[in-house]
Amino acid sequence: MQNAISMHAFIKVRLVFRTSLTLLAGILFATSYAADVIRIAATTTMVADLVRSVAGDRAEVTGLMGPGVDPHLYKATAPDINTLQSADVIFYNGLHLEGRLADILVKLGRRNKPVYAVTESIPEEKLLEPAEFKGHYDPHVWFDPRLWAHCIETVVNALAEIDPDHADGYRQRGAATEQAYQNHYQWGLDYLTTIPEKQRVLITSHDAYNYFGRAFDFRVIGVQGISTQSEAGLADMVKIIEFIKKNDIKAIFVESSVSPAAIQRISEASGCAIGGELFSDAMGLPGHIEKADDGTSFDVGTYEGMVKANISTIADALR
Repeated sequence: MQNAISMHAFIKVRLVFRTSLTLLAGILFATSYAADVIRIAATTTMVADLVRSVAGDRAEVTGLMGPGVDPHLYKATAPDINTLQSADVIFYNGLHLEGRLADILVKLGRRNKPVYAVTESIPEEKLLEPAEFKGHYDPHVWFDPRLWAHCIETVVNALAEIDPDHADGYRQRGAATEQAYQNHYQWGLDYLTTIPEKQRVLITSHDAYNYFGRAFDFRVIGVQGISTQSEAGLADMVKIIEFIKKNDIKAIFVESSVSPAAIQRISEASGCAIGGELFSDAMGLPGHIEKADDGTSFDVGTYEGMVKANISTIADALR
């Protein structure tokens, strides 16, 4: 298989022989994991949060990326390589989100290290495939809590295979996590009802919010493309400025893991206010508590907090 193989193609090939490998892994590891915790490595903050929710106290989860980190551009450090090599199992987002980590994850998978893209359990028909990225799906699936809930299945099944003595606990926590995600979605629907249809336009630094737009009925415009490796062109910025003026857009938004420069220039040229900072490719600082107008408090260093912070920021700026 060529080195240039895409992660999507690799996943497709791996699924053919996954069953035999995971059965072997279960036989080799089940006894040693009966008492000891499982060492898990996760790439993004969202993946790490999901895995912790399912694993509970049965695992020690180490996240490679912290708050404000852009996974599109992230390059593994020497300690990261050690973490990945010493982990019993690795979970990552997939769909080309962790671009520069892809080769490392592929190599570890070929060496029979249990490596799972959590997005494997999302039905393909539910994924978005932007025209400018033909053949590649939009990886920002966590912006629709209902879609992100599909990823729980991958984590539950993987941990149950590795640690079958505690499979029931993984399934129970997985079910509770899925219900929580559905509740986050419903909370968002309710909170956003006060935004008029004309103002349901979300303009951000890069094109990360397509799933949010589909889930919550917003038109989404990203200054950059899906990957932050691309740059905003002058012609695109001029079109967005003209759109803002023509449609009397109340606010546009910067992102926590992307340079605010392009949005700041658009704000100055259009006279449109910057409505706040949204979490995009990473969650916030753990332990930092914020509160929505309805009195709901949340920790922005959790998936729940990320979802609710973004929704409250958008709603407060566009009402």
